[in-house]
Amino acid sequence: MKRTEFSYELPHELIAQEPRQRGRSRMMIVTPRDGEPAFEHASFASFAEQLDPADVLVINDTRVIPARLYAEPKGQMKSRIEFLLTRQVDALTWETWCKPAKRIRTGDHVRFSKTLSALVLEKREDGTVVIRFEGDIEEIERVGIPPLPPYIARQVARESDREAYQTVYAAARGAIAAPTAGLHFTNDILDRIAARGVDVVRITLHVGIGTFKPVKVDDVREHRMDAERYEISSDAAARLNAAIEAKRKIVAVGTTCVRTLESAIRAGNGRFEPSASETSIFITPGFEFRAVDRLLTNFHLPESTLIMLVSAFAGIQAVRRAYAEAIAQKYFFYSYGDCMFIRNRGTARATSC
Repeated sequence: MKRTEFSYELPHELIAQEPRQRGRSRMMIVTPRDGEPAFEHASFASFAEQLDPADVLVINDTRVIPARLYAEPKGQMKSRIEFLLTRQVDALTWETWCKPAKRIRTGDHVRFSKTLSALVLEKREDGTVVIRFEGDIEEIERVGIPPLPPYIARQVARESDREAYQTVYAAARGAIAAPTAGLHFTNDILDRIAARGVDVVRITLHVGIGTFKPVKVDDVREHRMDAERYEISSDAAARLNAAIEAKRKIVAVGTTCVRTLESAIRAGNGRFEPSASETSIFITPGFEFRAVDRLLTNFHLPESTLIMLVSAFAGIQAVRRAYAEAIAQKYFFYSYGDCMFIRNRGTARATSC
């Protein structure tokens, strides 16, 4: 399976630069089926009514940390040193991307503020710089900057992005990017969903840099995902198992929920177990879904692992047609963009990757 099978042309003006008003973004409803998929156009304000009372809605309650930090210049340097936290190793230790990495050496101390510094523990051949924070770790929340994706064309993030780039149910700190399908929700919409009888289950996957690493190989089978940490509580596992036993449909909010659920059900041999683990699952067409029945998702970058996952769920042709329809109808794309609700899994299967 070739990377170019997941390519498309997007007019630049359809890349969302500003967050949609919560609860008011546009929502394309996609029904995959043999032949042409069916499309409806609605507002996310009607999402609760799209769910059946027996559905189980799964949300990712990870909280984005302000993962871009700037250290004071060292030696003859004139500019600050940029660190992007990419993966947490333990409470104080992080893998990072650093610019300019060539000026940093193992054993260096870097200072981010009067009360927060870090020791450089390691520089790896792949460019990763491992640091261990020293001092007031809570200072990261004050001096750090939300790590907005590069296609949001701002030289610096705004103060308002700290909350705009965060779901209303964010709780467990640790992500370096938002689970963006969740950005559309308001507390009122969640209340209306619960009032319909839909069970809302929280899980956690801390979004890491691996989700957004570009696929550079022509044959997607050669791509490898970085591991991301996830957690499923005892309560969440019990409610998900009850849903499977009762044949209730599981609705995943975003690709992060899909990856967590499909990883966990495999680890538990068909059941969900309370767990804190890691996943590097790479979902491409031909994948056998065991947990997720319906999917809410944003519109993703061409040739990305995210559009490959959505294509695995709905079918390659259905997603191609859906994206063409979204472009024709001038939906906004990517993190701050509009969304798509896929009502059921597609039936067409490609050769497994």
